[in-house]
Amino acid sequence: MEIRWQERSLVQLTLVRFREFWREREAVFWVFVFPILLAAGLGIAFRNRAPEVLKIGATGKELACALGKGKSLNVKLLDRAEGEREMRTGAIVLLALARPEGGVIYRYDDTNPDGRTARLLAEQAIQRAAGVRAGVAESDDLVREPGSRYIDFLLPGLLGMNLMGSGMWSLGFAIVYARKQKLLKRLVASPMSRAEYLLSFLLARLTLLIAEVGALLGFGALVFGVPLRGPLWQLALVCVATALAFSALGLLVASRAQTIEAVSGLMNFIMMPMWVFSGVFFSANRFPAALQPFIQALPLTAAINALRANMLEGAGVSQYGGEVAILTAWIAVSFFAALRLFRWR
Repeated sequence: MEIRWQERSLVQLTLVRFREFWREREAVFWVFVFPILLAAGLGIAFRNRAPEVLKIGATGKELACALGKGKSLNVKLLDRAEGEREMRTGAIVLLALARPEGGVIYRYDDTNPDGRTARLLAEQAIQRAAGVRAGVAESDDLVREPGSRYIDFLLPGLLGMNLMGSGMWSLGFAIVYARKQKLLKRLVASPMSRAEYLLSFLLARLTLLIAEVGALLGFGALVFGVPLRGPLWQLALVCVATALAFSALGLLVASRAQTIEAVSGLMNFIMMPMWVFSGVFFSANRFPAALQPFIQALPLTAAINALRANMLEGAGVSQYGGEVAILTAWIAVSFFAALRLFRWR
């Protein structure tokens, strides 16, 4: 009888666990529905995928015309100064320079896989256009100076991604945990307003910003020689605007969420498109033109574009004022929306 009773208790306790799970609608969605939607979306996006088209630059019309006949190459006619600038910002992965005496010089970063691929495709296109017998004298000019390497392009993207993740996760989890533990309920009786409570998170976030940004930028500058060509106070302005934008977005996501599972799923749902589209690891310009208005309006895209302009090009805030305006708009809209939607319970 005792063994049978224990078996019955185990069955009932197991059923309780199932009922608890099914009552958590957020958990059901993220466990069953979201993976299916993600698999369907990626399956549609990558079905029958055409060969990747690499963007390169050329300094002469004849050279650009010859390269344009190559497969998987998108060629832009540029002068050398424009080409150097677009290589630093990741808009192109190779710059083909026409020699006055004939021949081609390829400038690219051989640490970038796309640069090496573009070099091979460009060589095939040039030799095919010249004919097998004629041939063309070719040489490489490897780009290794600070500002034009892949690590220089990558570091501002990593900084923007880190500011996004730390801003949203730290604030979102803290608020939802306090709500789940009934700590927010006790604060209702205090004279503190919602605005004061939410602003305290933003101010606390700013105190950690110096160490967070300084550690990554210091590592990049000391170990890899990543340049900081723009004014440091303007770089600090961009970092503060980025941190505030994602902190406000984190407050908005956590304003109504009741469980850690719910807020975690919502933040992943918001951040995932920016990981893919905002140009962290490769230029956002590689996406179709129809998607560019949506991509450029994302806060992470604006942050990364401003960081790269400041660090790699030495641009002033007037040159990336549009990106700062986008971040400011995200701060205002997200914070005031969080203020209206926030609930203590």
